[in-house]
Amino acid sequence: MTSRFTDLAIDCADPHGLARFWCSVLGYEVQDVEDGLVTIGSGTAPEGENRRGPAPPTLTFARVPEGKTVKNRLHVDLNPTDRGQDEEVRRLLDLGARHADVGQGDESWVVLADPEGNEFCVLADRRP
Repeated sequence: MTSRFTDLAIDCADPHGLARFWCSVLGYEVQDVEDGLVTIGSGTAPEGENRRGPAPPTLTFARVPEGKTVKNRLHVDLNPTDRGQDEEVRRLLDLGARHADVGQGDESWVVLADPEGNEFCVLADRRP
């Protein structure tokens, strides 16, 4: 038996604000709100244990007192599905992302950071 990747937990100062950003980025919806936690996920993901095919993982934002201090050791890669990389980067910047330099040099992907500084990449040519 194996495990399935179902959720990515992200520490942050403002779970609601970061959830709004990532809902806009991914087309996700808020699925659960608890004290200091907000979970978002795909509104089209099948429900139940016996679902077929891959289910997109949820993201859970957890309020923590400390801020981010160093580069992420784990990050999300995004693949634009209905537009080119440049157009998607502009859209994400308009949503509140910013360019980030993690020492990537001249690569085909663009490194951005979300409103709390968590780095993620927008890939150029790999589409689902």
